[in-house]
Amino acid sequence: MRNMMFPRLTALAALPLAMAAAQVQAEEMAIATILPEDMSNNEVYPALIQFKNLVETRTNGEITVSIFGNSQLGSEVETASEVQGGRTLQSTIITTGAMSSFYDDYQLMTAPFIFDNWRQAWAFFDGDWFADFMSGTIEETNMRYLGTFDDGGGFVAFTNNERPIKTVEDLEGLNIRTEENPGHVAIMKSLGASATPLPWGEVITALETGLADGQFNAPVLNTTFNFDEVTDYTTLTGHVYNSAAWLVSEEWFQSLTEEQQQAIVTSAREAIAIGHGMSGALATASWVESCERFEACYIMPPEERARMAEIATPAWKEWIVNDFGIEEEKVDAFLAEVARVGEAVVENDMANYGQ
Repeated sequence: MRNMMFPRLTALAALPLAMAAAQVQAEEMAIATILPEDMSNNEVYPALIQFKNLVETRTNGEITVSIFGNSQLGSEVETASEVQGGRTLQSTIITTGAMSSFYDDYQLMTAPFIFDNWRQAWAFFDGDWFADFMSGTIEETNMRYLGTFDDGGGFVAFTNNERPIKTVEDLEGLNIRTEENPGHVAIMKSLGASATPLPWGEVITALETGLADGQFNAPVLNTTFNFDEVTDYTTLTGHVYNSAAWLVSEEWFQSLTEEQQQAIVTSAREAIAIGHGMSGALATASWVESCERFEACYIMPPEERARMAEIATPAWKEWIVNDFGIEEEKVDAFLAEVARVGEAVVENDMANYGQ
């Protein structure tokens, strides 16, 4: 009888360890994105694959990462709402408009002509100032900020049916489709164009029927969605920089061990760096393709961009302060940091490589 008891006692003693192991193995991080699960046509999915590999390796399988692309789990607003609870979905990536509906201050990212080049943008997004700026998402949304992707490569290009846009005067009288974002509407009006805010699903029809003369998007979207079939001319202006914020449930994040949290954060930072490089490559390739497919293509030179910025930025600032309600001091601090980062990038380059 006593001999029969020992196996039972041993099994009972091992039960808590087995249960604990099962709980550790069951920890899952589900990530949602509206972009396709494709390694070649967007920068987010490949970056998330690398994140998955790093996290699962660094935690010895204690955290498994699942990626749900192509809006499988709903719209950006729907997935972010789920992430706030952290029970069925732990992480999501959402673009400017959706992000601003959860965190008002992100509307600052609609500022026109904000960056001169990718390195300025990446240094700004990956710097201490922006990390501190985004730390407010924890208290306001119960979501923690992990990093910023360049949505479609960041910089946008006009496409239109009327004429090549080479100067601000060429925008005069054009009817441009915009996102349903008042910031973009204010920018277009300041530059002499009319703005027609429309949801994504109506853009092609609007261009085909003449409801809109043109639109603007990242070159990768302009080629992917065949805007050359409904518009003739494209100009790379970069007057808007599209971005997407990567968020994780704060409640879920705090349930992790310190080592697991570190694996999430450090792996996310590497994934963001991969995304930056791939977005630049995709945008460059798409612009080359645009020049092959559109009737004419044009890259706006810095002098004309600066001229347009002098017109558009004050109009945008008036809107975001007086209509949207962000304090002027916060807007000025934001724009000053962007300028400081741009100057620092040039100064560091010349100090390290130009002497």
